[in-house]
Amino acid sequence: MNLLAFDTSTDTLSIAVQRGAAPARSYQGAGGAQASATLIPTLRQLLQQADLGMDQLDAIAFGNGPGSFTGLRTACAVAQGLAFGARGGQGIPVLPVDTLLAVAEEARAAHGCTRVLAALDARMGEVYWALYEYAATPAGEPAWRQLGEHALGAPEAVAVAPGWSVAGNARAAYGERLAPGAPHVAALPTATALLRLAPALLARGAAVPAAAALPRYVRNKVAQTTAERAAARAAGAAAA
Repeated sequence: MNLLAFDTSTDTLSIAVQRGAAPARSYQGAGGAQASATLIPTLRQLLQQADLGMDQLDAIAFGNGPGSFTGLRTACAVAQGLAFGARGGQGIPVLPVDTLLAVAEEARAAHGCTRVLAALDARMGEVYWALYEYAATPAGEPAWRQLGEHALGAPEAVAVAPGWSVAGNARAAYGERLAPGAPHVAALPTATALLRLAPALLARGAAVPAAAALPRYVRNKVAQTTAERAAARAAGAAAA
């Protein structure tokens, strides 16, 4: 398959292009505020290097969250715009991919983990997390399955059972506050992880029209009010 994939849900921008069976071409660099300016020029360069045009893509995969609100909106907007404009306006499908699932897949590929508690820094003293297990299906093929729902809470609230690994970027932010007794591996929702997940997701019918390229928000409240920010600053000053 010919696929374009990108993730802007963290402070790292990740892009990859897959042309058929050829090795994927990928880019990883600074994200955050820079992602919106870097994403489109870089993905166009990767497509050119792969000798692929937008009209030749089978789908556009993107990390739809949870993650940075600004990053998720950037990914959705770019995926929609590119997909709408392809094939003379006929468009191509988009594939929203769970960013925590992508963390689990990156942990499997890089570290051999098959039972993963994926955790990403949610800022505001909290983490996003979910459990994923890579095991054989009834058909005998290994695949990821999610156990339970996505969660949001303080790092101290994350409980890890024996035999499970914690993966993501949350440990770097919260240190021993996050599952101090569990094994930890560094893993991000990379675009190459999205490419590896894409065939099974597409086979299950997870692709949607461009208009349905929507972010997955786990935290309902996006921003604090001016009064809440002032109160937080006052509390911080008092604690110091």
